[in-house]
Amino acid sequence: MSKLVHMLTKGSKWRRVITGGLIILFVIVTIWIYQTAQTIGAEMEIIEPNFSGVVEPTLPTPLPLPPGTIVAEETRAGTDVESEGDIIVEEDEGWSDYERITILFLGIDQRCDEDGPTRTDSMMVVTIDPIGGTAAVLSLPRDLWVEIPGIGVDRINQAHYYGEAYEYPGGGGPALARETVAATLGIKIDYYITVNFDAFTEVVDLIGGIDIEVPETIDDPDYPDNCYGFDPFYIEEGEHRLNGALALKYARTRATFGGDVDRAERQQQVVLAVRDRVTQLGILPQLMGQSSDLWASLQKNVRTNMTLDTMIQLGLLVPEIPRDNIRTVVIDYQYVYGEITPEGQQVLVPIRENIRALREEMFAPPAVPTPVLDDELPQRVVAEGARVVIYNGTPVFGLAGQTEAYLTSLGINVVDIGNADAATYPATQLIAYDDYPETIFYLSQVMSIRPLNIKNDTMPGGDFDILIILGNDWELPAD
Repeated sequence: MSKLVHMLTKGSKWRRVITGGLIILFVIVTIWIYQTAQTIGAEMEIIEPNFSGVVEPTLPTPLPLPPGTIVAEETRAGTDVESEGDIIVEEDEGWSDYERITILFLGIDQRCDEDGPTRTDSMMVVTIDPIGGTAAVLSLPRDLWVEIPGIGVDRINQAHYYGEAYEYPGGGGPALARETVAATLGIKIDYYITVNFDAFTEVVDLIGGIDIEVPETIDDPDYPDNCYGFDPFYIEEGEHRLNGALALKYARTRATFGGDVDRAERQQQVVLAVRDRVTQLGILPQLMGQSSDLWASLQKNVRTNMTLDTMIQLGLLVPEIPRDNIRTVVIDYQYVYGEITPEGQQVLVPIRENIRALREEMFAPPAVPTPVLDDELPQRVVAEGARVVIYNGTPVFGLAGQTEAYLTSLGINVVDIGNADAATYPATQLIAYDDYPETIFYLSQVMSIRPLNIKNDTMPGGDFDILIILGNDWELPAD
């Protein structure tokens, strides 16, 4: 068990900080992924799997495959599995918190306490760029017609079922779902997380509900209950504070004109509503006070290959991303077209070129803008008179001195240089100990420091106003 997990479970003075990160992560995760809706339908045909790498189509005449469809060259066999309470944690490679991270969130269609293999009715892919301080959420429809590695052509929501039924190497259902989505989009997916309905409703109730602007009245007399019956749902247009049960219904119902597409948009609306609720001033101490109840709730029916250390890192990162930097996209009829298979299934066939363009737009690193500085900014910086210290957080000898010379030539008041506590800082950090807006802006532009890496503090460790810790992303401009 890691040091962070040990501190959490033993109730040390760090528990509040760590639990805060876990709360933020899991509240967002629970709602993000709990977009699933139960489907009452016929039993699916069982297809014998072929995990040897040879794909056998399930239909006599397969429809066109989606963009970038490939069969994984290797599986993740040999994954270590560790249990923390009732959470199943399947260890994967660690995450460096300066690299892009992409996570597949799965909602599992599990009814009546069934124990057998289950489908996923919908999926979300979330990608986060910690350096750029941006995130994107991509919702995939359950009827997307794709190649499932080792199985053949089928709806994307069947991947989890087959993985569970045939014990797909490296994690069963979630692992095969991850491989399927990764091959469909042509991207790397680092982690997966699955959660059930109970976790969703309990967490929303623990945070005091969420505020939602309902754009249209919804009347769903056939809304399914948690088994095979019905639990009618009705909500009027306007502003509402939704408890866990109502939030779940709002996120799951299909009873609007746009069906699954509308549902995906509502799910993303709920995601942002939870984020807003959790990051409100004063809500986190309240959640920390309820940490035992929340942790107990989240321990149930959670399955992931993400370590708890990574969960904590991610939980602390997510609130730092401005809401305006979070993009939400639904794969709708711009990216798919409806088709009926020879067996009479209604499916959505990907439009290759459109999804390919969307993938490049959402998962490519953002362009670094060229600084545009007005002519009077250097004079305003000199007038502020901020005292700047530079610490070298890289293994490059003499970089702090060279940076001092460069910044001094621009009018920055550098009063000292030195070495940081480590030479492994991935990105340059700026820590301000007072209000020097012109100097902070100037430094952020000439050194390309991302907003996520600019922080405020109260007590410097010396006689200075701004501390710059050089990271491995910093290079002196060419002459």
